[in-house]
Amino acid sequence: MESHPIDNLIRGTMENIRDMVDVNTIVGDAVESKDGSLIIPISKVSFGFASGGSEFSPDCMKETPDKYPFGGGSGAGVSIKPVAFLVIRNDTLRLLSVDQDNTYDKIVDTFPQVLEMLKDMAKKDKKDKNSD
Repeated sequence: MESHPIDNLIRGTMENIRDMVDVNTIVGDAVESKDGSLIIPISKVSFGFASGGSEFSPDCMKETPDKYPFGGGSGAGVSIKPVAFLVIRNDTLRLLSVDQDNTYDKIVDTFPQVLEMLKDMAKKDKKDKNSD
């Protein structure tokens, strides 16, 4: 049984989208900064596609009355939006959100820094008590 032309149209569209969108699009390649930090971009990827077609009546084509001529088309769109950057520096991991308007995101982002500061203060206090 012969496949319908719309099948080939949809298959071609999906293959092109698959080539454009992969895991490397969402989690980008790491970039090393001058201070030795690794910065990894993280993006939100949205995509969509539409395909359609129509078969014309056999009266349109007098040469092949048993086969319906097909007309069709497809379209696709991809949107890539940066969401955050993952920063690795001196065994410390930070997630820097691009959209910092949300208070909850700010609290979650600064929590590891606060813990690190508290650890440093506790070590300093312990060292000061031992030296007295």
